[in-house]
Amino acid sequence: MHAFPYWRLSGYYFFYFAFLGAFSPFFGLYLQSLAFSAWDIGLLMSQMQLMRLLGPYVWGWLADRYGRRLLIIRLAALASGLGFLSFFWWQRLEPMLLAMAVLAFFWSAALPLVEALTFDHLREERGRYSRVRLWGSVGFIVAVLVTGALLDHLPASGVLWVCAAILLGILACALGLPEASVAHAGRETVGISDILRRPQVRALLAACFAMSVAHGPFYVFFSIHLADHGYGRSATGVLWSLGVLAEIGVFMAMARLGRRYSLRAILLFAFAAAVLRFVLMGWGMDSLLLAVLVQLLHGLTFGAYHAVAITAINLWFPGAAQARGQALYSSLSFGAGGLLGALISGYTWTAWGAGWTFSLAALAALVGYLLIARGVPAVATVDAAKRQKSADPVQ
Repeated sequence: MHAFPYWRLSGYYFFYFAFLGAFSPFFGLYLQSLAFSAWDIGLLMSQMQLMRLLGPYVWGWLADRYGRRLLIIRLAALASGLGFLSFFWWQRLEPMLLAMAVLAFFWSAALPLVEALTFDHLREERGRYSRVRLWGSVGFIVAVLVTGALLDHLPASGVLWVCAAILLGILACALGLPEASVAHAGRETVGISDILRRPQVRALLAACFAMSVAHGPFYVFFSIHLADHGYGRSATGVLWSLGVLAEIGVFMAMARLGRRYSLRAILLFAFAAAVLRFVLMGWGMDSLLLAVLVQLLHGLTFGAYHAVAITAINLWFPGAAQARGQALYSSLSFGAGGLLGALISGYTWTAWGAGWTFSLAALAALVGYLLIARGVPAVATVDAAKRQKSADPVQ
């Protein structure tokens, strides 16, 4: 009988997303302490999005070509950790840019392969996936709260020690992961080029790109923005974790929402919430109440949006096209969109200021709203669309 390695997989997710919880909110503050400009900070942080655009395809191809998935996961954990260690003695832009690229290239390799490994272990019990993935969100929250509290008493460089310890945890968990037999995808019935010709598919992918552009300045500059308004490290950690808690709450409610509302309706609501969120983020951070509201809206602008977008991609890219559909979604949104948003905000932060930078993010979200409104039809609820997938892949 197959024994599911619940704690070994959950432990990996915990440390993987704990690294994000320590790195994303606080590494930009460390760079600011080194007197880097906003453009330099945006350029450095954008390497994470750039490598998410390129890395998963390269490592996925190698894993498929040579069948050494677990070896690649372990090598990625080791190489990303070694890349990060160079930050302890490099404090100039050029070598740090190289170190960030190495870190991001190897770090981005692992998660898609671990996701595939997890589903291969789950076999026919895919509904248990959320119970494993949940530990990633727990890891993020623990890391962001602990790191924020520590940095209230330590210099900004303390984030280096926290991230290094977490990367060591990732390596330890990677070494403990067991291999699983690979599940083969079903026969592809629709060509990828035929799928991409469908207006609703193009509209969704373009809207996802716009949503990630909108989130670019948030991931790079939100902590700096809070510090400029007098928020301490602990308060910054609490606000970041509040967004993840809202995201978890929305994920838990999605099954019920999917029985009542269409893909289009949920997406429109999420994009409208993003417009409001980024306007408030740009101009309302003097108010703690508005700062809390801004982070609660993360449950919609990422949680609801991402859950429904993933569902739509799963429906519209059937059979063997499904993996490429998910890769295309990830690369266009988190990769290309996040990269463009980070680079633009690195320029506008200094030239225009925080308010107009986040207003530009709200404009990107509005473009996404219009793409969904004009290009994605409201045919069925999410659940009904799933039931009709075999008869008509496009809802």
